[in-house]
Amino acid sequence: MTSSDFSLHGAVDLGARQAAAKRDQQRPAAAGDSYVVDVTDATFNTEVIDRSRTVPVLVDFWADWCQPCKQLGPILEKLANEAAGRWVLAKVDIDANPALGQQLSRMGVQGIPFVAAVIAGQMLPVLNGAAPEPQVRQVLDQLFDALREQGLMPDAPDAAGAAGGEEPQQPAADPVQVEAETALQRGDLDAAVDAFGRMLRTRPDDPYAKSGLALAELQRRVRSYDPEQARKDAADRPGDAAAQARVADLELIDGRADEAFDRLIGTVRRTSGDERETARKHLVTLLDLLPPDDPRVAKARRKLASALF
Repeated sequence: MTSSDFSLHGAVDLGARQAAAKRDQQRPAAAGDSYVVDVTDATFNTEVIDRSRTVPVLVDFWADWCQPCKQLGPILEKLANEAAGRWVLAKVDIDANPALGQQLSRMGVQGIPFVAAVIAGQMLPVLNGAAPEPQVRQVLDQLFDALREQGLMPDAPDAAGAAGGEEPQQPAADPVQVEAETALQRGDLDAAVDAFGRMLRTRPDDPYAKSGLALAELQRRVRSYDPEQARKDAADRPGDAAAQARVADLELIDGRADEAFDRLIGTVRRTSGDERETARKHLVTLLDLLPPDDPRVAKARRKLASALF
């Protein structure tokens, strides 16, 4: 099976749509309930795209068969209710809404849970895979701090906006950044790589541009892989840095960052020369995908230093 054939679900559960409707009916009417909404193929544009022009929307793509989804979902709902309207959580059951599930596949997303932020109609990847609450909280805090700096995150719910009043005016966005984000959203990874690269040429130390370029390049690489063959090659050739790098890519995009980093560090330990340098450079590229203060980055850098020296 090639990556282009990859489906986020093996078969659509014929009862999934009915189950989703039943969940809507059974969702308890709590004080914070309006901050968490179930979204369908039919309501995505209204509930997510249109709404994101006044308030950030996090989209949680999940399915009932996905155990990690059941770990991450309640954490996101808790944080959404704590935010009290500063952002909204939209939940998408990909079994009940196959068109949205297929869109994820076209974007190169390899599995769920997958969480994206939609800001002023633009979608940005946030999380791929489950994580403990402190880590999820840290990722979201960093995201929303960056949005506040750009004037795109309200400090408190806007009553007029919530009541259907006049939309708050947004500051002008960097056109190259918008181009990069739009390309990433529509799955045009070559265009996204080009645009993020231009951002970095003008702002070489911009962490957002670095992580955006690394993500677009990762998704472009993974799209060309045959996952089964990649894993077989890595198992058969433990000293082949390129083979190990392909599986590290797959592990990272599945949310298993520690496994990806350890795989490449192990390759550095047992190889030399060009193979060792290939593994080291690939690890550094993957580290750019995480926030610099992520504890997994510091741990991986310490292990890499130990392996090298």
